[in-house]
Amino acid sequence: MPIAVGVIETQGFPTVLAAADAMVKAGRVTLVVYDRAESGRQFVAVRGPVSEVQRAVAAGIEAGNQLPGEGKVITHYIVPNPPENIETVLPINFTEASLPFQV
Repeated sequence: MPIAVGVIETQGFPTVLAAADAMVKAGRVTLVVYDRAESGRQFVAVRGPVSEVQRAVAAGIEAGNQLPGEGKVITHYIVPNPPENIETVLPINFTEASLPFQV
């Protein structure tokens, strides 16, 4: 079964928190990375079966965009079956911290 990766980039921490919360509650996915980009942007990535990642990312976008204030979802992307070389180079692999929660 292909393990997809879904990423959401937001403006502001409350927005990324709302998106991450909605993502892990909406689908059978594992949060694998959260990090800060530039200019107050944040991103969060989840891994799981393709259909679950699609559902999770949709829920994360909706939750992030519903927050009042200046935060918003800037962009998102889903990779259905990332090749091994992408998993090696980019921080989307399961880590020791995320392994206990792997679905």
